[in-house]
Amino acid sequence: MTKEPSRTVIVAFTEEQVERLTGISVRQLRLWDRQGLFVPSMAYEDRSQPFSRLYSFRDVVSLKVLGALRNEHNVPLQQLRKVKAALAHLGEDLWSKTKLYVANRRVVFDNPETKVKEEIISGQGVFEIVLEIVTGDMREAADNLRRRNEHLVGQIEKKKGIAKNRAVIAGTRIPVSTIKAFADEGYSVQQILEEYPTLKEEDIAAAIKHKDAA
Repeated sequence: MTKEPSRTVIVAFTEEQVERLTGISVRQLRLWDRQGLFVPSMAYEDRSQPFSRLYSFRDVVSLKVLGALRNEHNVPLQQLRKVKAALAHLGEDLWSKTKLYVANRRVVFDNPETKVKEEIISGQGVFEIVLEIVTGDMREAADNLRRRNEHLVGQIEKKKGIAKNRAVIAGTRIPVSTIKAFADEGYSVQQILEEYPTLKEEDIAAAIKHKDAA
């Protein structure tokens, strides 16, 4: 996975965090994953497992662009799939680093060969309406999200309707019992953090010490 050019705010983002940062619903994220339109870069093979979809910062920036195309400019999903296929050679940088435009619900880019803004599928020149997503704005939003949750680090909570009312790591849906199960299997704190990269060492310690994990 390519290292970001500037500091990383959060190692990985859960679906709920991505929804808050991009406005794309968890349901839509999962649909795009199943359809192959956008697959999270840190997804587990078994998507039925809790927190099996984790997103990098580049994923979040890409989804912000993709969400704007789909939900704000009403670009049809079929059009987005064709755009992805036509620009497949750009790989993971397609949505995050390619400057895209929208004209009449069609996606446009600067063709480096013709030096003309062209509709990606037809290759026709167009009158463009620029679509700009600034990475810095997303970094600020991610940083704000982290600051809002700092007071929850190392805390355990129970909330009605979350994890079947079981104790969870505060601010997440990760059951304390799951963390304790990893520890009982001999996993170290660092190994557990690799499984749940959005947690902190304090979260793991609090979960292991928690008495009521059932």
